[in-house]
Amino acid sequence: MPPESFGPQIFQHEQFLRGLAMKLTRHSEDAEDLVQETFYKAIKNQSKYQEGTNLRGWLYTILKNTFINNYRKKKNQNTYADDSENQYVLGGMMANREDEADSPYEMANIIDRIENVERTYLDAFMMYFNGYKYEEIADQMGIPLGTVKSRIFLARRKMMDQLRGIRGND
Repeated sequence: MPPESFGPQIFQHEQFLRGLAMKLTRHSEDAEDLVQETFYKAIKNQSKYQEGTNLRGWLYTILKNTFINNYRKKKNQNTYADDSENQYVLGGMMANREDEADSPYEMANIIDRIENVERTYLDAFMMYFNGYKYEEIADQMGIPLGTVKSRIFLARRKMMDQLRGIRGND
C-alpha cells in the first residue's frame, strides 16, 4: 500500500478509535492523546500492516496495547491524582528515612557507583525501569530478546555489587 494512501485509510477509523479510547480512559483529553499515539504508531509501523487484513482490528490492537502500556507505566510511578477542583498530585509513598540518602554526598556516591556499571547493561536496565517491555527494548536497541534479558539481569547484579557496603547493606 502506498504511504500516501495509508494515512487517509487509517483516519477513516478515527470515530471508532475515539469511542474506544473514551471507554478505556474515561477522560476526553486522555482519549485524544491515546488516539493520536495510535495514529503515530500505525504510521510509524505501516510496513508491519499486511494489506488485505482487517485495518480496524489492527488499529484496535495498537490502541489497546498502547493503553495497557501507558497504564502499566502510570501504575509503576506510584503517583495518585486528586480529581477535586484544585487538582493536587500526591506522592504515592511516603519517604522512609531508612530509604533516603543521609546527605547529598551519599546520594552522589550512590549515583556514581551505579554509573560505574557498563553502559550496555545500564541502558537496557534503565529502559526496563522506565516501563519498556523486553520486546520494545530489543527493537529500540537492535539486539536479540535474550540479550536484553541477560543485560537487565546482569545490570541488577552489577548494581547490587556496586552498592554492597553502603549503609551496612552487606
